[in-house]
Amino acid sequence: MEENNKTDKEILTKGLKQLLLCLILMFLGPTMLHLAFNNQNKALYIPLLIVSIILCILAIVLLAVGINTIMNSMFKKK
Repeated sequence: MEENNKTDKEILTKGLKQLLLCLILMFLGPTMLHLAFNNQNKALYIPLLIVSIILCILAIVLLAVGINTIMNSMFKKK
């Protein structure tokens, strides 16, 4: 069997960095969303709500991109 399917370490590192950023956003987004819902009478309710929803969506997108990058580093042929 040929050894062409070795893991590309640079791409794997890039994917792990994306997953680390995703993990940070997975905690930051819902925390900000909770803060926004607890302070509905404040002036910054709408901007904080919009930013927190964007962070939650960005966490989901980074999760998919990070997993795809890791899979490409393991299984993609050059």
